[in-house]
Amino acid sequence: MTLTALGLGLALLAAASPCLGLGSSGSGSGGASVPSVVTEAFFDGIRSHARDGCEGKNFYTRSAFVSAAGAFPGFAHGGTEAEGKREIAAFFAHVTFETGYFCYINQINGRGQVSCDSGVKQWPCAPGKQYYGRGPLQISWNFNYGPAGQSIGFDALGDPDRVAQDPVISFETALWLWMSSAHQVVPQGFGATIRALHGALECNGNSPATVNARVGYYKEYCKQFGVSPGNNVTC
Repeated sequence: MTLTALGLGLALLAAASPCLGLGSSGSGSGGASVPSVVTEAFFDGIRSHARDGCEGKNFYTRSAFVSAAGAFPGFAHGGTEAEGKREIAAFFAHVTFETGYFCYINQINGRGQVSCDSGVKQWPCAPGKQYYGRGPLQISWNFNYGPAGQSIGFDALGDPDRVAQDPVISFETALWLWMSSAHQVVPQGFGATIRALHGALECNGNSPATVNARVGYYKEYCKQFGVSPGNNVTC
């Protein structure tokens, strides 16, 4: 789940910079071929760990991810092929943890959580709508749903449930969040992506088991992609 301060920062940054918009998040040069790295075997290998009956097991698909990734040409690009593969490994490490191997779409007990910051006037909450975690990276709060929807092209404040109903939009919101917060720190190491997404909730020894789980997924995916995990993998 994203921190309130982080979300506010992302909202302000997205409003100030068109470079964070859909399809324009960084350079598309160099890097790794996303469809070539994220094969059916890789994707299904993650999904196979989800128990039968999980709401997300038949919701999240490789084709939906590849379609969504096509709208963000900067993802896994801008550096070497190995760096691109490490970014893909990092993204899916966080996704694996957040969704329980693609088991969950909606935040556990999300409807009982406060998810509207009425003080954020730029992204006002719609009556009766809740902005708890949904999708691969569990995007949360009105100040994240608002700019994500604006960038992607749907009314996320008025219809936040669409993130849990349309798998392409679900992955697009996750990639928007990633490109707005974690993409630029990938060269600093996987630990920097944990800090960018979860900050003080997990880093600085506040949740070592959670951090270790994320790192474990990251190292496993780097191994599958044939690249080293690099330095600074924890936070």
